[in-house]
Amino acid sequence: MSAAKIIGDWKKKLFKPVYWLEGEEEYFIDEVVNYAENHILNEAEAGFNLTVFYGKDADWAAVINACRRYPMFAERQVVVLKEAQQMRDIEKLEAYIENPLTSTVFVVSYKDKKVDGRSRLAKVLKEKGELLSTKKLYENQLPEWAMEIVRQKGFAITPKALTLLVEHIGNDLTRIASEIDKLSVNIQHRQEINEDDIETYVGISKEYNVFELQNALARKDLATCLRIIQYFDANPKAGPIQMVLPALYNFFAKVYQLFGLSGVSDKDVATALGVNPFFLKDYRSAARLYQYEGIERILLLLHVYNLKSLGIGSPGYSDASLLKEMTYRMTA
Repeated sequence: MSAAKIIGDWKKKLFKPVYWLEGEEEYFIDEVVNYAENHILNEAEAGFNLTVFYGKDADWAAVINACRRYPMFAERQVVVLKEAQQMRDIEKLEAYIENPLTSTVFVVSYKDKKVDGRSRLAKVLKEKGELLSTKKLYENQLPEWAMEIVRQKGFAITPKALTLLVEHIGNDLTRIASEIDKLSVNIQHRQEINEDDIETYVGISKEYNVFELQNALARKDLATCLRIIQYFDANPKAGPIQMVLPALYNFFAKVYQLFGLSGVSDKDVATALGVNPFFLKDYRSAARLYQYEGIERILLLLHVYNLKSLGIGSPGYSDASLLKEMTYRMTA
């Protein structure tokens, strides 16, 4: 069961008495909880039939008593338990979950944890309610996920703008969605988000960012690499080394994979690498320029400088100094 499926069922007025939302991806949990709070009941119904608890302050008996109440002037009531992972004696909710009231929609937000699948609570949840177990998206899933959010807003986005957005923010779905909301509000006169919009409304320079550093390295353009690193040095939030090194490793690791994909169509190569076909030419160009041994050397250097960035083998060096030294060695 996914967050989209739960919300889709609710829109069709299909409800189960208990929804247990758990796991490490807060975005999907918050999406379901937000809908439960604001859309299952209309404004008039919510005044009498919406109850929200917070785990740290909630008493299990009070939660159960609220769930056992009958709705007033409505078909159902909604009880939401937020931050349930902070609630003491939460296992005592099992008695209610085993015999829930069908006129109550009980939604439990249990972030960053999971119920032991072998426990009686887990078995009861599967029998009597709906269990949503979330996990972080893989890095290669982020562009398609962000693209779908853009589509839902009624917009398109250029490949470069999408890459800038995802590469800069990383695996933070809540922030990606928030920035897309901001973009959709600010470019209503157009239907496509471009890299200028990302620079203007998200605050990511279209010239001085990790994506452009990656491209400059792929071309062995040392001068451009140094200009971008100098910008990072003056603007630490634009390119912290802890963000730069993983992004570069991800790119060159995919270039390395290309050597094992000869004779495969561009479409299949893009699928295998998990990249937008629009950028495949950049990966192929880097592979031709550096060759197999050069890419192996780059991957080794990235490992070495990752250790140095943690203070192993190079105490006292600034991030910019490490990046400049690494770039010289990569492009030599």
